Amino acid sequence: MKRTILALCALAVFTPASISAHCQVPCGIYADDNVIGKMHTDYETIEKASKQIIELSKNPAKNAHQLTRWILNKESHAQSIQTTVTDYFLAQRIKLGEASTDKESYLKKVTSCHRVIVAAMKCKQSTDAKAVETLHNELHTFMELFGTKIEH
Repeated sequence: MKRTILALCALAVFTPASISAHCQVPCGIYADDNVIGKMHTDYETIEKASKQIIELSKNPAKNAHQLTRWILNKESHAQSIQTTVTDYFLAQRIKLGEASTDKESYLKKVTSCHRVIVAAMKCKQSTDAKAVETLHNELHTFMELFGTKIEH
């Protein structure tokens, strides 16, 4: 009996595991329109936070706590956009095979992803209205490339 159990254990340890590919999120739960809608909400929060930070910075001693909250909020929403682009769109929605079948579309999508990530990074670095506007514009281009039906 011990030999049989040891043999089965050895077989289990040395048998290669079967691995099947699966997306990072459960299939069918997320739709591009919903994900992009959330990204747009993140953008709106970044825009409002940037304005609040500028206003509260006029009296930083009095507004230190609120300033900190708005800064953290802005950072969080910018990071959310970056994470969504990398984890959802780059990892799951853009297929490597598309580079062979429709190289132009593939390059546009990858380039747009990079531009959105960089624009979100620029929003983390400052409260510059131009950086926020750039993020807005890049998100619209992004939405067009991914065929969303959301109007923003």
